[in-house]
Amino acid sequence: MKTVRVILSPEAEEVYKYLNEHAEHSKRERTFFNVVNKKIDLIKANVHYGDSIAKKRIPSEYRIKYGVDNLFRVELPNYWRMLYTLTEGENQIEIVAFVLDIFDHKEYNKKFGYKNK
Repeated sequence: MKTVRVILSPEAEEVYKYLNEHAEHSKRERTFFNVVNKKIDLIKANVHYGDSIAKKRIPSEYRIKYGVDNLFRVELPNYWRMLYTLTEGENQIEIVAFVLDIFDHKEYNKKFGYKNK
């Protein structure tokens, strides 16, 4: 059985650190922080936990910056989203789930070119 390691991109790590730092004093941030951790655990248990994004819908930013050729979306509270991709680890017995972004629905729509109604 392959092990699963989860790594955060600099962008996702920034959001994660913000949530962690503010979780003690803000119920909203604490909730998001706990949910993100639970979703990461679910991804470790099942790497295909998230909703698969069609290859043609993967933003070119991710393709260029990280060489992404697969993308999964995990829904969070208040219409926030977490995006991740799967890659092979440094050896044959590891899968890396690379969390690319954690953002609100407005940023998600902007990233994917969806129009607000």
